[in-house]
Amino acid sequence: MLLRRCDSPLLRAATGHAIDLAEARGWSAATLTGVFYGLKAVLEGHSGGEPVPLMQVRQRVRPRSHSSATRIAEVLTEMELLHDDTTAAIRAWIGHSTSELPAGFRGDIHAWLTVLLDGDARTRPRSPATVRVHFSIVRPFIEHRAATRSHLREITCGDVDAVLSPLRGHRRYNAITALRSLFRFAKRRGLTFADPTAHLSGGRAAERTLLPMTAEQIRAVQQAAVTPAQRLAIALAAVHAARPKAIRDLTLDDIDLPSRRITLAGHPQPLGQLTRTALLAWLGHRHATWPHTTNRHVLVTRISALGTGPVSADYLDKHQLRGISLDRIRRDRILHEALATGADPLHLSLVFNIDHTTAMAYANTARNLLSSPAEQALSRPARNGHESTPSTKSPGADGGRYRR
Repeated sequence: MLLRRCDSPLLRAATGHAIDLAEARGWSAATLTGVFYGLKAVLEGHSGGEPVPLMQVRQRVRPRSHSSATRIAEVLTEMELLHDDTTAAIRAWIGHSTSELPAGFRGDIHAWLTVLLDGDARTRPRSPATVRVHFSIVRPFIEHRAATRSHLREITCGDVDAVLSPLRGHRRYNAITALRSLFRFAKRRGLTFADPTAHLSGGRAAERTLLPMTAEQIRAVQQAAVTPAQRLAIALAAVHAARPKAIRDLTLDDIDLPSRRITLAGHPQPLGQLTRTALLAWLGHRHATWPHTTNRHVLVTRISALGTGPVSADYLDKHQLRGISLDRIRRDRILHEALATGADPLHLSLVFNIDHTTAMAYANTARNLLSSPAEQALSRPARNGHESTPSTKSPGADGGRYRR
């Protein structure tokens, strides 16, 4: 039917590709129709000799049809007819933010942030969030010193110490990390003669005081988890101590329901009853809502169900439960296991697939808590079984303190 409406060979070819993708990806008829009309608008007056700019796709498709614009881009990519002429948001942000710096520092800071983002032979790429945090620390330092300094090479150890002296704890550690990153980059590129941060010590962050979540916090999380997706995310964090990225990346191939096994971030483990119940509830909801999706990821949304990728990075960030994040629930799970098993770092490393440094940090925190008489009294019910989290060999067998 759609092919009959094509008024040019190029549109007909694009529509054929769209129909093939719709069958492969499980697009609805409404989605396919939206893609067709979007292709018609984008390809109007186009001969096919040159690629279609991505900005043109976004401009010609209706503003509210973002999902259609994404599908149209997929079709044009299949045809090798799309040119991505957009600038990534973080790169545009770097350009705009550094343009406001004093002239003598502008180019060097821009180059540093770009290397942070992309990485080089000696530096792994950092996330956009890390780039923004580092710049937020360095910017006021540069702007303040610009009154008496005109270039990075003029910054002294005294300048660095002056900005660090009022800072304590993690604020100081984060500032040291950002400044070290900047001046080590500058030293390698020959922008400075000496590194004014070379004398700084304190390579590790000051340890945070991590306390177990209270019964009130746990009850609040239980009451706030109302959707199947929320319940599944909480179960994976509270039972398996899964990181948000591992939850997003979890696929249907990582789940073995008959054998009651689940693989998270490449780490196979038993599938406990709490997680299994939440998983079955979500899979039932997923199938009822998106019965034709070909996306193999367990968690899908209205947008990702039309493609093959995981949900967006900020999807789980929105699942803030009465002010408690999934990362907080994850840390509580590991700490509670440490308290229940005598603060054995080897056990924590094997059960949760964490590195030895992290396992030692949790074990040390647990020992400090267990050495306190007040905390011994608090932890005794959990160790005697009055709380619902027992000492286990595997997180999959644990119903967790979030058992309902």
